[in-house]
Amino acid sequence: MRLAILTILIAASVAGCASTHQKSMGPDLGSNVVLSEDSYPNGPMPRELDKVSLPTYTIAPPDILVINAINLVPKAPYQLMMGDVVAVTVVGTLPDAPIEAAFPIGIGGTIDLGIPYGKVRVVNKTVEEVEALVKEHLRATLQDPRVTVSLLSTSAMQQITGEHLVGPDGTVNLGVYGTVRIVGSTVGEARYQIESHLSAFLEQPQVAVDVFAYNSKVYYIVTEGAGLGDGVYRFPVTGNETVLDAVSNINGLNQVASKRIWIARPAPLGGDVQILPVDWTGITAQASTTTNYQLMPGDRLFIAEDKLVAWDNQMAKLFAPLERIMGFTLLGTNTATRLSGRVLKGGGNPRSSSGF
Repeated sequence: MRLAILTILIAASVAGCASTHQKSMGPDLGSNVVLSEDSYPNGPMPRELDKVSLPTYTIAPPDILVINAINLVPKAPYQLMMGDVVAVTVVGTLPDAPIEAAFPIGIGGTIDLGIPYGKVRVVNKTVEEVEALVKEHLRATLQDPRVTVSLLSTSAMQQITGEHLVGPDGTVNLGVYGTVRIVGSTVGEARYQIESHLSAFLEQPQVAVDVFAYNSKVYYIVTEGAGLGDGVYRFPVTGNETVLDAVSNINGLNQVASKRIWIARPAPLGGDVQILPVDWTGITAQASTTTNYQLMPGDRLFIAEDKLVAWDNQMAKLFAPLERIMGFTLLGTNTATRLSGRVLKGGGNPRSSSGF
């Protein structure tokens, strides 16, 4: 009885503490915590109805860029390679077999002009040399073919165009043209650096560069697990997220979460910890925008655990081994009792007056 009363008193005190903590929006993290809403350098702290544009985006791993070719012409003399595509136009062909199309250079370094003309080997030749070769080849079938050949695209150009992952060393790989270091650059600076690098191989190269996936600027949601393990979720920053948006990404508060929520914003090395308390009830039930802050890169949205649930889990961990021991003890005692004495002789339970 005394143990039961003591347990009830402890539970009541913990519940009271948990209720007190849940009413407070701010954390208790030490004396170096700054509860501030006025430290944003460009004015009031950004929130739902007063958002700001983020600084110019700088590229970093593992962003994904998309590069489109505007003008990628190889420097002369360029020798054709497998994978290149040439346009061939011939005047004076057979009526039922015209030649006016794009021909990729396939395996063996040849282009296939079709029936009845056959294949011509063009690899390691310039466009002018290919024009002469095709004309000479067609004279076996045609009387006076007039041939025009032009380069449509190169296999190397195909390695430039498309999506490119920024590697751990801060570079993008342009295939046979090597790598370009663009970490810390804006999109415009990255375009200039790529064009400058390609100018060693191409005539006045022009490319368009954009960010396909913003992967390097993120915020985190950290949820206390009430003694069952904390959760950490990582989301990219798009420049428009608020606290409510972030919580919706994890489908709301879970069963062990309290309404004690705050944003921990990174500070310079050795600086004070900047904490922005969040009024969850105000944001959700009252549509208050006061603490529905705009999230910035590196922010940690911390969702504290319910103290009563955490205490219950701790008690369960503490008494679980004892419960197992008692369970094994009772099971062993009960088994020994039932399989001893008169039970083995068919006489029932020796302690029972009825013999059963």
